[in-house]
Amino acid sequence: MTETQTKTSSPEFRAAAGAIDGLREDLLRRVSDYRPLPPLNPGGRLIRRLPEGMRRVVVWTPHALVLFAAFLVMMAGFAEWEFRLLMGLVPAIPVAMTLIRPVAAFWASMLATVFCGILGSELWGPGAFAAQVVVMVVVAARTRPRTAAWMWLLTLLFGMLVEGGSPSTTAPLATVSAFALLVVAVVQIRRDAEREVTVQRTVTAVERDRRTLLEERTTIARELHDVVAHHMSVVAIQAEAAPYRVENPPPELEQAFVTIRENAVAALTELRRVLGVVRAEDYEAPDAPQPTLAALDGLLDNVRETGLETEKVITGAVRELPQGVELSAYRIVQEALSNSLRHAPGASARVELGYVLGGLGLRVVNGPPRGLVKPSPGAGHGITGMRERVAMLNGEMTAGTTEDGGYEIAVFLPVPLSDEPEARETAGGTADATGDADTVVVERDGRA
Repeated sequence: MTETQTKTSSPEFRAAAGAIDGLREDLLRRVSDYRPLPPLNPGGRLIRRLPEGMRRVVVWTPHALVLFAAFLVMMAGFAEWEFRLLMGLVPAIPVAMTLIRPVAAFWASMLATVFCGILGSELWGPGAFAAQVVVMVVVAARTRPRTAAWMWLLTLLFGMLVEGGSPSTTAPLATVSAFALLVVAVVQIRRDAEREVTVQRTVTAVERDRRTLLEERTTIARELHDVVAHHMSVVAIQAEAAPYRVENPPPELEQAFVTIRENAVAALTELRRVLGVVRAEDYEAPDAPQPTLAALDGLLDNVRETGLETEKVITGAVRELPQGVELSAYRIVQEALSNSLRHAPGASARVELGYVLGGLGLRVVNGPPRGLVKPSPGAGHGITGMRERVAMLNGEMTAGTTEDGGYEIAVFLPVPLSDEPEARETAGGTADATGDADTVVVERDGRA
């Protein structure tokens, strides 16, 4: 039948055609498929708790059960007095075949039933009866519920056709197999539903992590825009004012400064256009400049007001770093202290800044939670944001629990020597021009 005829036919006809196609797909086209029964997963919930040697044996439990069922079928066939060997061995062969060719095993069971019916006094003898039930159950467990329905229906029609109007043994077989196949179908449906839920949860978790990552990158882009825009604006202003600082500058110099200013303005315009894509409609640009490490004391004071005991330790020659590095370091400390408040209530925190020749070392560690306040659960977005900031600067970061049950975040942000501004004076001392002076400043609860 063509596709046009199928579309114009009645719904009942299309349903019947679909059912016939299902029968062909499940029991006719895949008769010779070689599908060996795989062993159990050694990493299963129960198997992984067993010793290594026992796991190697337990994974073959389904195969042992099928072969044991074939043995029981053979013993049931031996109960008949005539042709005992054939009446037991022939029905047991299809049961064993379910281990490698499940669909072919069903048709072999039907042929074994005919063979036993010819040799015996009834169609479904003890061996044939048990073999047919076991084969349908194993095949249904290895395929899908639709295949189980087709096997049950074909078995019922075959029995009624052979036995005529008095299906004395087909009716009990249909009843027993119906209950067995129903249990198998319910287990399969539940297993498929659990697998689908697991897949959906995995996809949801991946999408949530991806959305979180994009949100963190957008936040970083917004913050860095203010830093870059400031420097580009300074370049444009300095390029415009530079010719007036020189008396009678040559035309080539004036044109060079004009070109520099035009390029800076163009870059600033493009930067704003690109940032407009990642900005939300309700986003409002901050009025104050982006924070740096100079504002770290204010952050620690605010944290101390919430009850978190903090300690700041500075080592090395304190100097001014690129604004992007200081902004990222400030945000990392801010997020780490927020995590301490959320996940370790009642604990103390320690912030360490190490100014070294090649960059900035940063370490935030807190102790285990104390008191009666329970930690608040989190989604781990803060750690993701920290890693993004560190990766943006080609730095390194480690995060994990400490031996006493606390949590530690260690970061190194590299800064090439050519990118570092002049050294500046700090409260703890003044770095000399060579950068060899070491300064150690320790603050506890706001007191140096």
